[in-house]
Amino acid sequence: MPQGAGNPQDPPAWHSLDSALVRDRLDAPAQGLPSKEAQDRLARSGPNRLPARKPPSPLWRFLAQFNNALIYFLLASALAALVLDHAVDAGVILAVVLINAAVGVLQEGKAEKALAGMEALVGEHALALRDAERAKITAETLVPGDTVLIEAGDRVPADLRIDQARALAIEEAALTGESLPSDKRTDPVAREAPLAERSSMAYSGTLVVRGQARGIVVATGVHTEIGRIGALLQSVPRLVTPLLRQIDRFGSLLTLVILVGSVALFAFAVLARDYPWVEALIAVVALAVGAIPEGLPAVITITLAIGVQRMARRKAVIRKLPAVETLGATSVICTDKTGTLTRNEMTVTRLFTPLGEWWVSGSGYAPEGEVSPGDGNPGAPSEEALGARHELIACAALCNDARLRHDAARWSVLGDPMDGALLTLAAKAGEDSATLTRLWPRIDAIPFDAAYRLMATLHRAQDGTRCAFIKGAPEAILALCPDGGADPHWPTVIERTASEGERLLAFARIDLPAETVAFDLATLGGARLLGLMAFVDPPREEARRAIAQCRSAGIAVKMITGDHAATALAIARQLDLAPEPKALTGAEIEAMDDAELRRLVPETSVFARSSPEHKLRIVRALQAHGLTVAMTGDGVNDAPSLRQADVGTAMGRSGTQAAREAAGMVLLDDNFASIVAAVREGRTVYDNIRKVIAWTLPTNGGEILAVVIAIALDLALPMSATQILWINLVTSVTLGLVLAFEPAEPGIMERPARARDAPLLSGFIAWRVGVVSVLFAVALLGVYGVSRRAGDPLEETRTLVVNMLVIAEIFYLFNVRYIHVRSFSLRGLLGTPAVLGAIGAVTAAQIAFTYFAPLQAIFHTRAVSLGDGAGLIAIGFVLFVLLELEKIALRRLRWFDDLI
Repeated sequence: MPQGAGNPQDPPAWHSLDSALVRDRLDAPAQGLPSKEAQDRLARSGPNRLPARKPPSPLWRFLAQFNNALIYFLLASALAALVLDHAVDAGVILAVVLINAAVGVLQEGKAEKALAGMEALVGEHALALRDAERAKITAETLVPGDTVLIEAGDRVPADLRIDQARALAIEEAALTGESLPSDKRTDPVAREAPLAERSSMAYSGTLVVRGQARGIVVATGVHTEIGRIGALLQSVPRLVTPLLRQIDRFGSLLTLVILVGSVALFAFAVLARDYPWVEALIAVVALAVGAIPEGLPAVITITLAIGVQRMARRKAVIRKLPAVETLGATSVICTDKTGTLTRNEMTVTRLFTPLGEWWVSGSGYAPEGEVSPGDGNPGAPSEEALGARHELIACAALCNDARLRHDAARWSVLGDPMDGALLTLAAKAGEDSATLTRLWPRIDAIPFDAAYRLMATLHRAQDGTRCAFIKGAPEAILALCPDGGADPHWPTVIERTASEGERLLAFARIDLPAETVAFDLATLGGARLLGLMAFVDPPREEARRAIAQCRSAGIAVKMITGDHAATALAIARQLDLAPEPKALTGAEIEAMDDAELRRLVPETSVFARSSPEHKLRIVRALQAHGLTVAMTGDGVNDAPSLRQADVGTAMGRSGTQAAREAAGMVLLDDNFASIVAAVREGRTVYDNIRKVIAWTLPTNGGEILAVVIAIALDLALPMSATQILWINLVTSVTLGLVLAFEPAEPGIMERPARARDAPLLSGFIAWRVGVVSVLFAVALLGVYGVSRRAGDPLEETRTLVVNMLVIAEIFYLFNVRYIHVRSFSLRGLLGTPAVLGAIGAVTAAQIAFTYFAPLQAIFHTRAVSLGDGAGLIAIGFVLFVLLELEKIALRRLRWFDDLI
C-alpha cells in the first residue's frame, strides 16, 4: 500500500509537500495508474462517495401526511362523530384519513425515488489518466494515486494535490465561506496554512471557474476534506413546487369555506327545518368530509413524479421538480447549434492556405480518405504548397487536446469533436500525431475560453527554439495576424464557406524567444496566419422533425451559436427554423440597448457570434414579452442564463458540471428532439393535473348540492352520513388516482403554448365544476324522487342514490380523460390499464356494499334489482353523452381559450 494512503485518520499535510514527493508517497506515476492497480486500490479504499443522507423513517413520513389543513378538519370531524356516539361514522372518517396517508407515503416515496434516480442517470465523471491514456471514468471509481485533469466548469471529484496548473481558480465557498474564487498554484504552502490559503490543493466538491490543471488524488469519499467536516452533498429532493404550494393554499381556503358553509347548513337544518341536532351535525360532518379533496396533493405529486420518469425515458432528466410544471408552458426554445441541432460529427472538408485550397474526402472520425488539391490549385502541388499544408495540419494536430479511439469497428473521439476531426485530418494527410507531439513537446497552454474564442499551445522545436500554435474563431485569429487581417482574400473565403453552412476555424503561429517557458494572450500579437479549415456538421433529421412540431405547437425556436452568421443561417434554412430566418450578431447585440433588443428578438431566429453574456440578455428580452423560455447551455459561463431561463437545460454529454447544476433539466443525448419530447411530457403532466381537478371538484360538488337541496326542500337525506363517507373512501383511492397515469391526448403538440400566468382553476374548469355538479345533483335527486314515488323503502332509495353517484363518477371519468378531443371513440372507451383496474376495484366494492350482508348492516343498504341497476347505468351513459355534446359546443363557441 502506498505510504500515507493507509492512515486516513491522520493524513499527511499534502499541501505542504512538493508534488514530486506526493507522487512518490502515493506511488502515483505521472502517466496514470494501470487499470489493474486502480481496481486493487478501489477494493481497499472504497468508492469515492459520501454517505447519503438517511431518509426519514416510515413512521415520520406517515405522520407528516397529517400536517395539512384538510386532514386537521377530517380528524376534528372524526372526533365529533365519536363524541356523538356515531362510532361507525368516526371509523369510516378515520379510514379515509389513514388510507389517504398510506397512499401519500407510498406515492411520495415513489416520487422521491424517481427524482433521486435522476441524479444517478446524469452521474458525475472525471477525466483521469489510466494506462497512460486519458479516460473518462465514473468519479466514484477514483482512488488515491490517480491523476486527474480538471478545467473550467468541472466539479472537483476528489481532494487533489495540484502538480500542473494554468490560470486556475476554484470557488471554495462550500468549504471556506469565501465568496471569491481562490487562485491556485503548484507550489507547496506552509503546513499550518488554513484551509482557505492552501493554494496547492483542489478539494472535492468545489467548482473550477477558470483555467485547467492536473492533480494527484490524495483523498476520496469520507476521507476528503468535505467528508471529514460532515457536509453532505447528497440529499433527498424536497417535493415542493409552486404548483403544490398553490394547491396547499387552495386546500386551506377550501377548508375555511367548507367550515363556514357547514356551520350555515347546520344552523339552517336545525333552526329552519327542525332536524334533530345530532342527526344534522353528523350529516353536515359527513358532507364536509365528502367535500374535502384530501387526496389532491398526493395525486398531483405522483402526477409530477410520473412525468419525471417519462421524461427520463426520453433522455431528459429533471433535476428540479418545478421544471416539470414549466415545461408545459414553454413558448420559446433557445438552443445551441452544434451537437443539439446538428449531429456533432465534425468532418474537415476543405483547407485554405495562403498558397491554395485543398479538398478532404471521407466522413466521420475514421481516418479514411485523402487530402487533394482543390479547384484553385490545379496540377501537381508545389513544394511550397505542400509545406504550407503540412504546417497548417501540424498546427491543428498540436494545438489539440483530443484523442481518437477505435472500439468495435467504430471510431470515436475523447474530447472536443472539432479537435477529433483535426486528428482525423492529420491521419488522412499521412501525419502521425504521436510523432508530431514527440518532435514538438508542449510546454504551456492557454485553454479555449468563450471570452477570447481561441486556444494556444507553447512548444519546443527540435532546435531548441519556442513557438506557439493558435487556433480559434476566424475573427479572433485574424485580429492577431497583421498579414492575414489586411488580406481581402480571407474575408471572401469566410463569407463563401459560411454561406454554404460550413463551420470555420483559423490557425496561426508565432515564434518566441528560446527562453520562453510560459505565455499569455498578450504574447500572441503579431502571429502569422497559416490558414483556415472548413467543417461540416450535418443537421439531425430528428431535430428537423422536432422543429416542425414546435411550429405547429406555437413554440418559437431560436438558434444561439458562436458560429458565423452565414453558417448559422444556412443551417437554419436546412432545418426550416423559420420561413425566412433573420440573424443578429454578437456585435450588433453589443451595440443595442435593452429596449432595442426587446423589439427585435421576436422576429429574429438566429443569434450568431454570441457570448454567454448575450445569451442572458436574449433570455431577459424574450421574458419581457411574457414568454416562457427554455434555454440550453453547456459551459461554466452559461450558468447565469440557465438560471435566468424558465427551464434551464444543460447538455449531459458535452456540458460542464457547473451548467448541469444550474439547470433544471439535463439532456442525456444533447439532442434538440429530446427537449421537444420533454415539452410534450410537460404538457401531458399539466393536462393530467387539470383533469384530476376537473374530476375531483365537481364529483364532490354534485354530492354536496344534492344533499343541500334535499335539506332546503325539507326532504329526507338522499344519502346517510355513513354512506357519504363510504363514497369518499372507495372513490378517492381508486378513481381519484388513475388520471395521473393518462397518456398524452391526440394533438397535444398542435395547441398553442399556454400563458405562463394561466391559472390552474381556469374558466373552463370552473364552468365544468358548476355544470357537472348540477347534472350530478339532478341525476341523484331524480333517482331519489322516482324511487320514493314508487314506494321503495328509504334504505333502498339511498342504495340506488349511492350507486347512481358512483356510476356517474365512472362515466364522467371517461369523459374527462380527454378535454380537448371527444372521448366517444374506441380509444377513449377502452381506457388504460390503470383506469380499467380502478373501475374493476370500485365496481367490486359497490357490489359488496349493495349485496354483502355485513356491509348492508353497517351502511343500511338493500339489494338492487338487475333492472334498477341497468337503469342507473343508462342514466350514467346519458350524462356522458350530454357532457360530450357540451364539450363539442364549447369548442365551437370558443368561450374558453384553454379549449382551443
